Amino acid sequence: MRISELSRCSGVPVATIKYYLREGLMSPGRPTAATQADYDQAHLRRLRLVRALVEVGGLSLASVRAILTAVEDTTLGLHEILGQAHYALADDIGSAADDPDWPAARADVDALLDELGWHVNIRAPARDQLARALMALRRLDASPTRDELRPYASAAHTLAAHELTLLATSAQSDAPTSDVVHQAVIGTVLYEPVLLALRRLAQEHESARRLHPPDQARH
Repeated sequence: MRISELSRCSGVPVATIKYYLREGLMSPGRPTAATQADYDQAHLRRLRLVRALVEVGGLSLASVRAILTAVEDTTLGLHEILGQAHYALADDIGSAADDPDWPAARADVDALLDELGWHVNIRAPARDQLARALMALRRLDASPTRDELRPYASAAHTLAAHELTLLATSAQSDAPTSDVVHQAVIGTVLYEPVLLALRRLAQEHESARRLHPPDQARH
């Protein structure tokens, strides 16, 4: 297909596709003339992935490039690729190491993970993300206790176990490795907005069920 058709099928403007090509986020098409090239379904699939990572995942192009590099590295296992996706998701959180409340927040996170028995790299960005959240809650006099955090940890662990079971099943099937890796990246990055939206919808449902008179509840 020509680049105009690639644009039509993907919904991505031609100018954006050309930018992604210049940035190396997509492989060049097959040249058909001095200024023209032909693109196939692999280009369409990659374009849709890049666009989703940017628009839905909220990742910078540098983070997208890091993920795609990991995806294409045949020496990496799925665990390492998932790690690359996690690091990319935390790309723009910045550092709070100079904050006087930071050591206590990080210590709380480390203690919680130890208590849960979770095997997490000491440099995992999500440790810092959780510490930042706990630090902000503490400053609002809303710091959760360990007991209050456990239901969140339990729900997260159940969901993670489900996701990894699906991924392992896919890896053991006859599916091409590239498809399994593609699924791993999508599940790691793009399901986070799904989880957040479902949580908010569930909160609205429970609020309507528990706090709103039935005759006023919205359906």
